[in-house]
Amino acid sequence: MPHAVEQWNQVLMNNYGTPPVELVSGHGAVVVDAEGRELIDLLGGIAVNSLGHAHPTIIEAVTSQLSTLGHVSNLFASEPVVRAAAALKEKVGDDSARVFFCNSGAEANEAAFKLARLTGRTRILAAVHGFHGRTMGSLAMTGQPDKREPFEPMPAGVEFYPYGDLDYLTKLVEANPTDTAAIILEPIQGETGVIPAPEGFLQGIRDLCDKHGILMIVDEVQTGVGRTGTFFAFEHDGVLPDVITMAKGLGGGLPIGATVARGAAAELFTPGAHGTTFGGNPIACAAANAVLSIVDDAFCAEVARKGEVLAGKVSQIVGVQEVRGRGLMLGVVLDRDVAKQAVAKGFEHGLVLNAPAANVLRLTPPLVITDEEIATAGQALNDLLVELNFQEN
Repeated sequence: MPHAVEQWNQVLMNNYGTPPVELVSGHGAVVVDAEGRELIDLLGGIAVNSLGHAHPTIIEAVTSQLSTLGHVSNLFASEPVVRAAAALKEKVGDDSARVFFCNSGAEANEAAFKLARLTGRTRILAAVHGFHGRTMGSLAMTGQPDKREPFEPMPAGVEFYPYGDLDYLTKLVEANPTDTAAIILEPIQGETGVIPAPEGFLQGIRDLCDKHGILMIVDEVQTGVGRTGTFFAFEHDGVLPDVITMAKGLGGGLPIGATVARGAAAELFTPGAHGTTFGGNPIACAAANAVLSIVDDAFCAEVARKGEVLAGKVSQIVGVQEVRGRGLMLGVVLDRDVAKQAVAKGFEHGLVLNAPAANVLRLTPPLVITDEEIATAGQALNDLLVELNFQEN
């Protein structure tokens, strides 16, 4: 039987193109392809595999749940969903916080979009180059015209501000403050090339929202669950949003998303206002509980340390202009537009890489990556870029 890569176009739509490699197994921060090559996974399923592949705690939790109670819908209560929601509420640190579970980051942001509309105001301000998902509501808030234009008209009411420009955003708000429902942003823009918000930007938005009664929505889909060295990335700025959206690393590989709201925003959804069949599925919540039991303050501190080690190694490589980001969410800025070539050649050097921009490599490995794997990956990336530079010259 042909490998999955050869069969791909015969059975799947062409929205992803044809993958270059078939992966067959994984352990920790390592994956194995169909040819038997071991690759250090510096992408982590795009920041999804927070605890790596085949983590025993997740395996035990999901296996136990599968053998006990499967899907029951939200017409019934189950212990895993309540426990997961309570754990997230504790992470937020506000007793008023309430959780809506869904299946993905796009759905979490779709729910946030609806919460904003339920304030009675219609205007939502989103960042240029931001990415919030591909459902129509989340896409409407995505500041990347090439992704929006094929599906226009978008849901109305979204306006865009330059990411990091507080003066521009303030003028935009004050032009129509009473109809501005929400400001949404990522603490680090991942899909655009791992671009952190400037110092003071999140605090400035918090102050602006407080002044005008606007919801501050922080998209932690990629940055949350310890990825940046704290459980939430907004913790680095000492702010607390009104609405937080999450997914990716929360399930450690299983699909789960969450929208967490606090204060008045937590009361906006009423029975029948919103829902999803699979949201809060006991099996997905069992996986989330396994992740949440491990990603504590000490674990996050280790992520911060590992991120500094990885950034330090990579920043010394010839051809690297800058390493930006936090923790284990790093953007490696190259001095030439060879990121896509680096991704393609990465497999030959034992690496899984990603290029969100022509001159940027995104590193979001499993948070359990070891120091030895970081050292090996750093040397392999060095060798890869040396080879590319030699070929380009």
